[in-house]
Amino acid sequence: MFLYVLLCCVGVVCCYSSGYVSEVCGSMTPNHGSSAQSGTAPFTVTADKTAFKAGDQITVTLSGQSGNLFEGFMLQARQVGSSASLGTFTVTDSNAQTLTCDGMASRAVSHTSGSRKSSIQAKWTAPATGNPANIEFRATFVKTANTFWVGVKSSTVTYTAATTSATPTNSTVAPGTSTTVPTASSNPDCGKTKVCFSQPSGCDPAVSTGCYFMAVQMSSNQSEMRIEMFGQADGYVAIGFSDDQNMGNDDIYICGKDSSGNLQVQHAISTGKTSPTILSLGNVTNIKTALMNGNKINCSFTSRNAISTGSRASSTSEYYLMIAAGPSNTQGIQIHTNKYVSSTKASLLNPSQAVTSTEEFPAIVKAHGCLMLISWMTTGSIGMLIARYLKGVAKDHGCCGKDFWFVAHVSLMTLSVTATAIAFILVFSYAQDWSGGAHPVLGCLVMILSLIQPIVAACRCEPNHERRFVFNWAHSFIALAIKGLAVAAIFTGLALFEEYVEDGWMLKVMGGFITWEALIYILQDLNLRAKKKDSELCSFGSVRPETVLLILYLLGNLAFLIALLVGIGRT
Repeated sequence: MFLYVLLCCVGVVCCYSSGYVSEVCGSMTPNHGSSAQSGTAPFTVTADKTAFKAGDQITVTLSGQSGNLFEGFMLQARQVGSSASLGTFTVTDSNAQTLTCDGMASRAVSHTSGSRKSSIQAKWTAPATGNPANIEFRATFVKTANTFWVGVKSSTVTYTAATTSATPTNSTVAPGTSTTVPTASSNPDCGKTKVCFSQPSGCDPAVSTGCYFMAVQMSSNQSEMRIEMFGQADGYVAIGFSDDQNMGNDDIYICGKDSSGNLQVQHAISTGKTSPTILSLGNVTNIKTALMNGNKINCSFTSRNAISTGSRASSTSEYYLMIAAGPSNTQGIQIHTNKYVSSTKASLLNPSQAVTSTEEFPAIVKAHGCLMLISWMTTGSIGMLIARYLKGVAKDHGCCGKDFWFVAHVSLMTLSVTATAIAFILVFSYAQDWSGGAHPVLGCLVMILSLIQPIVAACRCEPNHERRFVFNWAHSFIALAIKGLAVAAIFTGLALFEEYVEDGWMLKVMGGFITWEALIYILQDLNLRAKKKDSELCSFGSVRPETVLLILYLLGNLAFLIALLVGIGRT
């Protein structure tokens, strides 16, 4: 038992000797099984500035007095009287590392090993959005496993608020933060001194609802650039510079809410489909932010950081421009709900270049959607309706010895299968990969069954054969399966087109079409039952009720179809 306890203790010591102590960010107290010292600590925390403003850097030094050395430490910046950490740290000393606290990277600094140290330095960068009050640096010093001091403080560092301009109506701004809002008066600079990119193209962020906007103004000596970003989001708006149109290895600036709901600017590098890696803010100054109506996010700042795409700092001035927006939580930013990428590379030295957004859904994808709608909303549905209810119409009249209903059914279903195959080939030639989700699975099942159905039909026996019922049941079951899967595929496909649209009107139109189709089927079935009793659902003179219902169905079908085709064309 003694050896077991001893080994457990060794495990604890090894864990903390590595300095990965994010779990004690709040208390800053080592879990060493003993209490902190109550006397004056033989260590000091000093800052090289007595005052600061948003975005400033302060060098913090931890040192021992009278030859005292420390094995471990933890350093944070906190508002006077508060327990929440703020700002970010950078380190160059191999004996120090940054930690994630309060869900934010680089909020604290700790040791990397249990080696004895006489002093440590770290650079602290003030939040871009400013601070609500004065701050102090607090540190924990571990001299030995059982001898440590918690909450050793520096002198108070006074916060100096930047000059603020008029706050926009109905806006909330982080205390001490300067505000700026792109207005109509600044928009004329686009194409003259600023490279601008917006979605919708050419929208004015000052007056347009749903406008996502970024502008970059390069200085004459190309040593710095003024960046503006604006958008509507629950958590953040981000802009990026990329070598391609895909996310990954992109230089990003994020304007988002922190855990207190205040806006802050962060510098990051994207890694693809995972959360971006937050970097030191670096040489970013003159930061201005505004949060209007709780979700209209606006930041502007001057950056002297070199644009870095991936592992290299690029000397080129041409990049694809990106805007993304989405929610955030205590863990940081979440996956974007809106993303826009420029159609071509933009030269940051050539403001006159027109920068437009790529289509979120290329023409080939829209063609796929349109063909599938035509196949299974119109041609396929009408073909099935004729086979079920109109066999008695124009009986003994047709083509090539076949009744009219049969010719119409085969022709319409052939068109449906052909259009489905073309749509299938188009989308896979575009994606060249499996995109995942329910939609491609449903589409593949529709394609497979659509190819099986004519093979089954070609192998059918004579109408009077004793086993004809097997074909009838199989043919009907496959048709029903295709219809159900096709409807599900259309709904999931429309959901992709309207993934980031609030009203989702195309899904509602499709729901209306299903209701309309179900109503026609019910009326046709009632009429079929009435005919078996030598009656009719209603009389239209020489025109049969099933023909009238088919015409009504076709008119309604075309109305719904055209609405959806127009909707897809406008996405």
